[in-house]
Amino acid sequence: MREVKASEAGEQLPEILSTVEDGESVVITRDGEDIAYIVPDLDPERTGRRAGIRQFMKFRTETGGIKATVEEILAWRHEGHRF
Repeated sequence: MREVKASEAGEQLPEILSTVEDGESVVITRDGEDIAYIVPDLDPERTGRRAGIRQFMKFRTETGGIKATVEEILAWRHEGHRF
């Protein structure tokens, strides 16, 4: 479990959240005493959904977004279907 001093937590928040998203807990301390715990969300439905969204956003950023018409997207969705 990672420990972060309360006085440093604000400036390290993005790193702390990334750590928690990766499944590790973080404890915030003040004067050597634990004052807060930040723990990962263990609900598999929400966790899986967030991972899928992150993966999609990464793909979108790397490829410059999908440049397709609505008709093309619908055709891809129905590709291989038997009506």
